[in-house]
Amino acid sequence: MKPLKVMFFLLILFFSQIRYVSAQTSDTLSTTVQTNAPEMGIDDKINAAFEPVAAFIGGIILYQVPIGGVEAPLIVIILTLGGLFFTFYFGFPNIRNFGTAIQIVRGKFDKIEQTGAVETHPEETVFTVDGDIAKTIRDEHHHGEVSHFQALATAVSGTVGLGNIAGVTLAVSLGGPGATFWMIVSGLLGMTLKFVECTLGVHYRDINKQGVVFGGPMYYLSKGLKEKGYTGLGKFLAVVFAILCVGGSFGGGNAAQSNQAAEQLISLFGMTGGSSGFIIGIFIAVLVGITIIGGIKRIASVTEKLVPFMAIIYIGACLVVILSHFSYMDDAIALIIEGAFNPQAGIGGMIGVMVIGFRRAAFSNEAGAGSASIAHSAVKTKYSASEGLVSLLEPFIDTVVICTMTALVIVTFNEGNFFEYGQAAVTINGTVYQGATLTSLAFEQTISWFPIVLTIAIFLFAISTMISWSYYGQQAWMYLFGKSKGMEMTYKIIFLIFIVIGASANMQSIWDFSDAMILGMVFPNMVGLLILFPKVKEELARYLAVIKNKK
Repeated sequence: MKPLKVMFFLLILFFSQIRYVSAQTSDTLSTTVQTNAPEMGIDDKINAAFEPVAAFIGGIILYQVPIGGVEAPLIVIILTLGGLFFTFYFGFPNIRNFGTAIQIVRGKFDKIEQTGAVETHPEETVFTVDGDIAKTIRDEHHHGEVSHFQALATAVSGTVGLGNIAGVTLAVSLGGPGATFWMIVSGLLGMTLKFVECTLGVHYRDINKQGVVFGGPMYYLSKGLKEKGYTGLGKFLAVVFAILCVGGSFGGGNAAQSNQAAEQLISLFGMTGGSSGFIIGIFIAVLVGITIIGGIKRIASVTEKLVPFMAIIYIGACLVVILSHFSYMDDAIALIIEGAFNPQAGIGGMIGVMVIGFRRAAFSNEAGAGSASIAHSAVKTKYSASEGLVSLLEPFIDTVVICTMTALVIVTFNEGNFFEYGQAAVTINGTVYQGATLTSLAFEQTISWFPIVLTIAIFLFAISTMISWSYYGQQAWMYLFGKSKGMEMTYKIIFLIFIVIGASANMQSIWDFSDAMILGMVFPNMVGLLILFPKVKEELARYLAVIKNKK
């Protein structure tokens, strides 16, 4: 089936489902009115239409496999085993090449990368861009659009979001302090996965006459697998990935972000009324729309300033809370380590805590999903492995640092035994807290005015994530429908609509849809990584040899 037909089929299925559920909602509403019950607001109507779609997709992609008496998502098992394999195969690049990655970001090897290198594309592969044979239009000026730091900032902004605040808190409240340990382990393995996929992303990218880059799993799946003799499989996996990436951009990279941002604003300002989320969603959509119109260069220029700013705000606040409970730090660390292997009763045993930690880390840093390779593909370099090494830093920043900070805040807050671990939503003094609201309460105990700061941080995290994911989804959309201005604008309009949908729906349906679509990208992407990883080894050896000889 042609990619266009596939997408139209899914869109028809999606909107027909919304129409059906909306009709059911309308019938229910009529009955409710007749019984003098309050009328449903627009937020409730949107959620009623969205929830069954999220449940249907989530049930397919988040298939559960029984392990040690615990149901573990198959996707998390694949990511864990893949991360372990690549980490050992490449000789622990997440540790051994960490220093080199920092030097690359600082620009130490920029001159080496821009001169005297062979093309980042294999010459034997002939591919077209806008009707032209790509290797006939490349020149010395067409080797990317953004710097190493800008590419990293854009990718980090796509992963450092509300999953680091709300998602981590959910994982710790449900899985206990031990979930933190497994999040860190998953983050370390994710560093290697990012290295592999981002190296391939640069190596197989397309660059058109104007120097505009088109990269990501869609391209290394189709072109890389063609090299190996799997032309049909490569095209099929590329289309599947692109469809899921578009869905992920509408869900986890967009609707989930606006959902939590709206919830935090409503909670902080005590807003009421069934249309509050809808109004907030429109406001956010306007802000995001102003940025994404300018493409990757404007996105990169915004994220390179926004990411450090919001990271300093959030990490600084975490340090204030942690240092204020410094005497409890040894107990907190002991709880994390002990809870990882000897969890409290009722949580589900060690495997259960491990699954919770790995699942949250996988969704947080998106390693193995292939999304970040789209941003990293736009880097200015002739050595694909250079950006692969830079991408090592992304899961480290996202999961090992920021997620761990959030977890430590929650664990130190619960030093006073405010709630029992093992539940997603906790009740404290008669009030139910979940996700970002529990995080806000934890900070408020130390910094009374922090809910305002947290609201700002959540808002910035949401905006930056949506900005980056708009680029990811746009690249996948244009792979499916063509690289025209019309297709680009069509995608951006739909993306902005989903911001409003996310702000208007409830948390559970949005997160279910988000997990399903983004983690679903792992299936086609991991197939490509497991076939093409020898190419990554070649590129790494070539790059390390060059910088060693020219230092």
